[in-house]
Amino acid sequence: MADMFRLAAISAFADNYIWVLHDSRRAIAVDPGDAAPLQAWLSQQQLQLEAVWVTHHHADHIGGLPALLAAWPQLAVYGPADITVVNQPCRHGSTVPAFGREARVLAIPGHTANHLAFYLAPHLFCGDTLFGAGCGRVFDGTMTDLFHSLRSLASLPPDTLCYPAHEYTLSNLAFAAAVEPSNTAIISRQQRDQARRDAKQPTLPTLLADELVTNPFLRTAEAAIQHAAKQHAGQEISAEEGIFATLRLWKNNF
Repeated sequence: MADMFRLAAISAFADNYIWVLHDSRRAIAVDPGDAAPLQAWLSQQQLQLEAVWVTHHHADHIGGLPALLAAWPQLAVYGPADITVVNQPCRHGSTVPAFGREARVLAIPGHTANHLAFYLAPHLFCGDTLFGAGCGRVFDGTMTDLFHSLRSLASLPPDTLCYPAHEYTLSNLAFAAAVEPSNTAIISRQQRDQARRDAKQPTLPTLLADELVTNPFLRTAEAAIQHAAKQHAGQEISAEEGIFATLRLWKNNF
């Protein structure tokens, strides 16, 4: 079934994207950390903001909400229950309306303990859990949670389009190439995504099928990744979760 809506990326701050789903009249915004660029774009497109989807509580994802609620007092704000500006709390398995369809809410903790994703197949709005060729840092979630959350996202259909909230793809690919230097898919993706950035285009959304062959955090079962992680740690690591944790700590200081 063809989508009854279009998608736009609104740039905010240094490297955030506010994703907007819209038809000719209405719009849904994802993680509006800054109201001003979103309001300017909505005004230009003559769109009414109907709902907001919030993945987690960090300021660069929710900072625009007070201004947006002042402008649209009836605004439905879907997200984790423990965020004060959320007026439509949701959790894993909840559904939220979107242009005559329903998006499914997935709990994907790790970056934060309360992180959600919104899945309106084939579109996945994954906040700061999955990035282009990378994943988020662990703040108030746990490494175990993040490992299992990424594993659950990796099991979605390979034609899933992933919409992270940050333009981090090129720096993540540099790390991926350091971990797995013989992976030709990483090299060709670096060239393709560098060309996109040179043309001032987002590298996102990213196809899950591409993530599965280039994102080291989704490839912890691969022998080459395991070897690189063990070499970096200077010790034997038996479990895949340990490989994942080693990669994430390595990336923190890369």
